[in-house]
Amino acid sequence: MSMKLYVGNLAFQTSSESLQQLFAQAGTVESASVVEERDTGRSRGFGFVEMSSKEEGAAAIAQFDGKEVDGRSLKVNEAKPRENRSAGSGYYGG
Repeated sequence: MSMKLYVGNLAFQTSSESLQQLFAQAGTVESASVVEERDTGRSRGFGFVEMSSKEEGAAAIAQFDGKEVDGRSLKVNEAKPRENRSAGSGYYGG
């Protein structure tokens, strides 16, 4: 069972490839992606890394949470499932 991690406070020059290389030090990386702005393609300063097991995910959190990379102190934790933003608004117009 893989584990998806949220990685925050990334330097804007950090790429998905460099994120994958960094987290490979903790184990097998299934995927790594830096979230970019839709219009400009510029990094939004956070991303997601999927580790191949819960153990490797926990090791990556222990190894990289608070670690300084490119002058920024990373924030790493288990990613929470995405919530549907439109649900529960209760307003349909009319």
